[in-house]
Amino acid sequence: MMTFKPKQRRNKSIFINVFMLTLIICGSTFYSAKSQTLNIKNDVFWYTKNKLPINSQGGGIFTFPDPKTGEKKYYWYGVYYKEADTYRDDPSVTLKNNTFESVTCYSSTDLVNWTFEANVLTNDELKKQPDYRKTWVGRLGVAYIPEIKKYAMFVQHGGEVLITVSDSPTGQFTWHQQISMKEMIGTTNTGDQTVFTDDNGKSYLIYSYGQGRNKIYVSEIGMKNGMVNLLDCTEVFKGENREGNCMFKYKNKYYLAASNIYGWDSSLAYYLVSDNIRGPYEAKQGMMVMNGCADDYAHVTQTGFFVTLKGSKQETVVYCGDRWANFAGNGLGYNQWFPLSFEGHTPYFNSLGSWNLNVKTGEWNVAPDNNFVKNGSFEADRRTVPNPVKPRQSFMTGWNNKVIEGNQISFDTITSPYTNHENSESDRKIVIGEKSLSISDKVNFKREVSQTITSSPFVKLEKGSYSLTARVKNGGKFTQLEMYATSNEKTLKYKITEENTEWKTIKIENIKVENEKVIIGFLANGSANAFCYVDDISLVKNR
Repeated sequence: MMTFKPKQRRNKSIFINVFMLTLIICGSTFYSAKSQTLNIKNDVFWYTKNKLPINSQGGGIFTFPDPKTGEKKYYWYGVYYKEADTYRDDPSVTLKNNTFESVTCYSSTDLVNWTFEANVLTNDELKKQPDYRKTWVGRLGVAYIPEIKKYAMFVQHGGEVLITVSDSPTGQFTWHQQISMKEMIGTTNTGDQTVFTDDNGKSYLIYSYGQGRNKIYVSEIGMKNGMVNLLDCTEVFKGENREGNCMFKYKNKYYLAASNIYGWDSSLAYYLVSDNIRGPYEAKQGMMVMNGCADDYAHVTQTGFFVTLKGSKQETVVYCGDRWANFAGNGLGYNQWFPLSFEGHTPYFNSLGSWNLNVKTGEWNVAPDNNFVKNGSFEADRRTVPNPVKPRQSFMTGWNNKVIEGNQISFDTITSPYTNHENSESDRKIVIGEKSLSISDKVNFKREVSQTITSSPFVKLEKGSYSLTARVKNGGKFTQLEMYATSNEKTLKYKITEENTEWKTIKIENIKVENEKVIIGFLANGSANAFCYVDDISLVKNR
C-alpha cells in the first residue's frame, strides 16, 4: 500500500509522528473495489507498499491495460530527480540543482497500493544520442498510439519536445524523435505541458508558449508521416503568463488549469471552462481563480494533473498538485492531492491536510486529523513579505496582520517590519520549510496576527472540542505575548512569559466550537527589536 512518512526532525526532543496511512483514489467505474473509505494525507512524503519512496514529479496518471493480464491499471509517470532523495533525508536545506535520474513508473489497480515498475526512461537512453548534453528533462505524459500499438511519452527535453515509445506501459521507452515547436507556435520549446486523454481515447498535448508563456495550446497526438507527432495546433488562451498547464473533464465540460510563473514556488490555481476541448473557453482574456485556493496558494502547490473518479453516487475530481519542495524549500512532500467540489460548473478547491474517499461511491469527507489552519507553516508566501517586486505583495497569505502601534506594513523597506522570517538551517531541523511568521519592529510595537476559520461551502467546521498548537521562538522584552483562540465569545489564551531561544511547542486545548467559527491568533506588545517567530500552527479536532 502507499504509505506516508513525514521527515523526522533532527532535534532530539522534537519529532513529527510517523504516519503509515493508505491513499486510495480511483478514476473509473471498471474497478470492483469494496465499498471502503480510506485516508489521503498531504504534507508528508509518500511511499509504495514496499516502503520505497515515491519519486514522481511533474508527471501524470494514465489508465492502460496490464500487458500480462489485460486488467486495467493506473500507471503513474513522473521524473525522479536526485535531489528528491537528498531533501527527503534532510529538508533543512533547499537544493539549487535539478539532476535528472530517470522517468519512473508506478502501477496500481486502486491508486493506493502502488508498485514500483521501472525507471522507464533513463539517462543511459538519452546519452545514446550523438548530440547528448546534460539538460532539463521535465513535464511529461504518456498516450497510447493505436496505429502502431505503442505507448508514446511526450517530455520536455532541453529546448524541444522529446517523444519516446515503448511496447508496454512499463517497458523501456526509447528515443523516437525530438521535435521543435517553432513552426507550430513560434518557439522551439513548450513552456509547460501535460498529456490529457479524453473519454473517446484520443490524447492531446496541453502546453504553453515557450517564451513568456502567455499563450496555451491544444494539439491532438497521433501519427504523421509514419512517426508519432502532434497533428494540429489550436490556441485556446492568450493573456497573462501561465505554467503547469493541465486539463480535466467534468460532466462533459473541459477545464483548462494553470499556475502563475513563480519558478518552483506555489501559486493560485487558475482555470478556464468550455464545452469543446478546442474552445472557445470562457474568460478568453483572463483565467479565473479557483475558489478556495487563495488563502494558501492551493495548499502550497502548482497545478500538476487531475484524476477523475466516477463513483456510484457522485463524480469526484482530484486535483494532483506539484510541490517542488526539494527546489523551493516550501514544506514536506512532493505530491499533494485534494478533492474538488463544484457549484454548478464552477470548481471549488478544498484545501485539506487529511481527507477520506470512498472509492466505490465517489463520496469524500474530512478526516478527523485534518488541520483547519490555512498557510499554517507560512510557506505559501514565496518571498520576504512585504515584497516590492513581482510578485508584489504586502500581506501574508491567509492571515490578518493588524498594526496597533508601531511602523505600518508597507513597501517602504526602510521602515516597514517584515511579516515573515527566513528560517535558518538549524531552525529547519525542527520546524518546517524556509519561512515562519515574524512579529517584530524597529520601534516599540503592538501587533495582532489572526486568522478566522469558518465552514466553507463544502467543508464544515464541525461542533466539538479542538486543540491549537504552534511552535514559537522569541527574544527581547514583551509586556504581552500570547496565543489565543476565540469561539462562542469565549477566549482561551496561552501566555508566553519567558524568552525561548530554541523552538518551543505551545498548545491550547479544549477549544469549544459550536457555531462553525473560531478565530486564532497572536497578540504581542513589545519593545523595539523584540521578536517572536511562529511556525507550524495547527487546529485539529479532538477525538
